[in-house]
Amino acid sequence: MMPIMLPWILHIDMDAFFASVEQLDNPELRGKPIAIGGSSDRGVVSTASYEARKFGVRSALSVVKARRLCPQLILIPGRMKRYKELSRLAMGVLQEFSPTVEQASVDEAYLDGTGLERLFGPIDEVGRRIRERMVEVTGLTCSVGAAPVRFLAKIASDMNKPDGMFIIRHDEVETFLHTLPVKKIPGVGKKAAATLERLGVRTCGDVRQKPKDHWEKRLGKQGGVLHDRACGIDNNGVIVWTGAKSCSAENTFHEDTADRGLLTKWLLAQSERVGGDLRRHDYKGRTITLKVKFADFKQITRSKSLEGRTDNTALIFETACDLLEQLELRRPVRLIGVGVSNFEPRARQVTLFEEAPQEQEATSELDQAVDSVRKKFGSKAMIRGDLLEFHKKQPK
Repeated sequence: MMPIMLPWILHIDMDAFFASVEQLDNPELRGKPIAIGGSSDRGVVSTASYEARKFGVRSALSVVKARRLCPQLILIPGRMKRYKELSRLAMGVLQEFSPTVEQASVDEAYLDGTGLERLFGPIDEVGRRIRERMVEVTGLTCSVGAAPVRFLAKIASDMNKPDGMFIIRHDEVETFLHTLPVKKIPGVGKKAAATLERLGVRTCGDVRQKPKDHWEKRLGKQGGVLHDRACGIDNNGVIVWTGAKSCSAENTFHEDTADRGLLTKWLLAQSERVGGDLRRHDYKGRTITLKVKFADFKQITRSKSLEGRTDNTALIFETACDLLEQLELRRPVRLIGVGVSNFEPRARQVTLFEEAPQEQEATSELDQAVDSVRKKFGSKAMIRGDLLEFHKKQPK
């Protein structure tokens, strides 16, 4: 009889990806605290090197605060084209080991490791080979987590960063979960952790002291998911994403223009279209892209990846405006557009105790209300005040 193959899922996370790419390409930056983000004080940090993290510089931190924490911080605007290039190489490395690879973002992926032990040896050896091959092909390090289920693999990849590996073996799951803080479960943020702490829950062991229906009564459907996770249950496997890649809107003008005010109006109208399309098809994206074509037909794109994925019209618009603000318009513009990409592999899958900043929650409710009115009475039934005159002036 053939031995039973134990299930394995691996989570591969590139170490401080954007910052590491900059240090790879520019040796003078190695060993120095650097951060990727906008050059203006309104910008936010998207990634920080490990040298900068020692000072408390983290993703989503404002540039002003980051500089305050680390005065010697080197701020770099970022090169999305280069990051995507190395991301493709990294994903190619993973596909050398398994045909079932799910890219979760530009710098992380899940890999179905079931059966790989027959080809490469024990799971420890699989992880070691992946890390070695990643350095050979990309020049960058990654951290690997391996576990019987998906959410534990993600937790494991964060245990020995950078350039490390952590394995949660099948017979270790119970012990590992007993003392695991609930805030370590993907989807349990600060707000949810505080709610659980008020209920006397700090670890997965605390959750398991009560039956599943207890948590469903207290916290609804997500309470049941919380109990499942605390018991090591996760039915989500590795899915190769083959859905839509992006959603965008663009317009070519009847007359070229360098009027930033007018360009901003167009971005708002386009952000509404894109946001509405995303919500209608149950997609959320992480990367916002601005496209500009000048009067001489030269075309450029500028992109920014957010900390989380969004279908929020206001956030899409604000990010596109930030990208436009960074451009020097030395020539008139004949086309402008905005797009959202890097979608969630599972469309609109709600994470456990999904959270958003308070002002984003309010805007999301506004988006839903506007969508509802337009669905019932037509796309022109509700128009933003900022766009009322703008729409009247556009050619029919």
